[in-house]
Amino acid sequence: MCGIFGLITIPGKIYSPKATRKTLENIAVFSESRGKDSSGMAIRNLNEGTIDVIKGDVPIRQLLKSKDFDVSVKEALKADELNQGFSAFGHARLVTNGTQLNEANNQPVLKDDIIIIHNGIIVNVDELWQQHPDLERTYSIDTEIIPALIRKQLKSTNDLAEACNKAFEQLEGTWSVAMMFHDLDQFVLATNNGSLYYITDSENFITFASEGYFLERLKKTAEFAAFGPSLEVKQLIANKGLIVHLSSLKIEYFDYPQNRNAVPASFVKPLSLGKHLLDNTVNKREVVIDPAVFINRAKEAHLFSLLENNIDAIRKLRRCSKCLLPETFPFIEYDHQGVCNYCNNYKPQNKVQTIENLKALVEPFRSQDGKPDCIVPFSGGRDSTYALHIVKQELKMNPIAFTYDWGMVTDLARRNIARVCGKLGVENIIVSADIHWKRENIRKNIAAWLKNPSLGMIPIFMAGDKYFYYYADKIRKRNGIKLNLFGMNNLENTDFKTGFAGVRPKFDKKYIYSLALNQQAKLFYYVGSQYIKSPGYFNQSLFDTFGSFFARYLTSKKDYYHIFDYLYWDEGAVEDILFDQYNWERAIDTKTTWRIGDGTASFYNYIYYTVAGFSEYDTFRSNQIREGMVKRERAMDLIFEENKPRYETIRWYLDIIGLDYSEVIKAINSIPKLYKTI
Repeated sequence: MCGIFGLITIPGKIYSPKATRKTLENIAVFSESRGKDSSGMAIRNLNEGTIDVIKGDVPIRQLLKSKDFDVSVKEALKADELNQGFSAFGHARLVTNGTQLNEANNQPVLKDDIIIIHNGIIVNVDELWQQHPDLERTYSIDTEIIPALIRKQLKSTNDLAEACNKAFEQLEGTWSVAMMFHDLDQFVLATNNGSLYYITDSENFITFASEGYFLERLKKTAEFAAFGPSLEVKQLIANKGLIVHLSSLKIEYFDYPQNRNAVPASFVKPLSLGKHLLDNTVNKREVVIDPAVFINRAKEAHLFSLLENNIDAIRKLRRCSKCLLPETFPFIEYDHQGVCNYCNNYKPQNKVQTIENLKALVEPFRSQDGKPDCIVPFSGGRDSTYALHIVKQELKMNPIAFTYDWGMVTDLARRNIARVCGKLGVENIIVSADIHWKRENIRKNIAAWLKNPSLGMIPIFMAGDKYFYYYADKIRKRNGIKLNLFGMNNLENTDFKTGFAGVRPKFDKKYIYSLALNQQAKLFYYVGSQYIKSPGYFNQSLFDTFGSFFARYLTSKKDYYHIFDYLYWDEGAVEDILFDQYNWERAIDTKTTWRIGDGTASFYNYIYYTVAGFSEYDTFRSNQIREGMVKRERAMDLIFEENKPRYETIRWYLDIIGLDYSEVIKAINSIPKLYKTI
């Protein structure tokens, strides 16, 4: 979920201070795409007998410009000039557990004289603290449990590899870690999902990063010429670790949870631990980080009560006699039997080819050397989870799971991503947008929308996430992969979103995201007119919004297959896999498993349901009816349950983008309804 990186040189091998520093800075900057919420560095200075830790809620580029970093790295390089070696590692953080506004939660984390950086999420962290009452919990960040467990094991064994193994085998989720010790002349790298890469000549230096691509870029820099640009980038594969002896750069590998190579701990004279907290540059208002932890509905009943649920009036709406679509649905027409035009023009989506057809299609792309051979876009939602499961377990491919975090991926989704990637041993490459900027874009667009609310403009709230098409293609290319395997579900077709913008549905489109040229032109005309009516849309998000259109519709779709074109989608079977094999986590404010990791869905569905009397759930269940998956009566019961306002997630959404919950909900409730409420 974050980016970790580092550089170690051994005593006696002197690289120029300029080359060493610039190489460290380069790999730090390359890693910034993994997270910009906060950053930190740990720098080992044998000349002074210290390990300095510098961290703050700033992007890594800003940390590298700080006085504290400059002083620490210069002092450490002086030690290198005295043939004492150089060691440093760092972290570019995307907040996943514990707010970055609390400095103690930023990495590197100091615990029991161990300095650790961690990429991933430990999903059973609370249970582990309960299981080890002798250990003291200081922070809210999940990373803290790892050094606590390792130090506990080191008290009873002199075998560092065994101590790591016994700690790692208790963890659930994903972890790629690097650790320094104030009392050991050793450095540990380990991963359970393969999200660690390194370059070493096995004698003089080792450098590492969360993605191989960052190291490939590093090899092309002028400063890296001193280290060896022709050296191979290697992956530390899932459930492997290595221990680096800092005095000799001897590298010893170990497997876990079953240790095969004992590595004695080399205790040395302890170094002192320095600590520098940078001045904060973000607004430190209190925000809801995770509704599952920070919201108490009972205490906020006055806020919850603002949400409307006009169920009696909505039940009275005329609906299609076959599906559930109501009379307020854009461009809906009913025949003499009361069946809507959407049903009459529907072409079955779940009449799939066989999984054997898909196996034949992917066979030419299959890797023969264990390297990644396909990209699976992975939001942490139920369908992308199931798709990743099928790709790894049924197709026997070696996927990279790609996640684009634009600021609306919830902690719930991140925890489920960690559960699945950790269990499958799949590398998860995450591209993090400038989340503060993206959320500010959303805030400005919602504020503009509220001044002239039009249902056809609601998709502009989600425009920023469409870049995942662009980055998925970019990740594929830079990893030398040709195949994309998507978990998009055709039952999720939501034509009403563009319908409210005056775009008539096209019933013969190939993919749910397809728009014909005349539809695109109509949509552009509508959006342009809305910009004129509400000039607040002319804000910093303008290029981001229109760029998302091109990212979605114009990104190359070559070698691009949809799992559910070849695999019958069955909601019960999907959920059985999620819960039985991955201990998948549900949301606290809804019974459905759909859209629960998407921070925007609860908000926009509340608007559609409150104003128009239906939401995405109505279209989804209607498609299931047409496919013969569910009876109409059962689907009707489901939508009235699923359309209940999700208070906790709506509160989180508005809080995280900086809008006043009460003001926004009251404004939405005042929008004229498309149905009679009396």
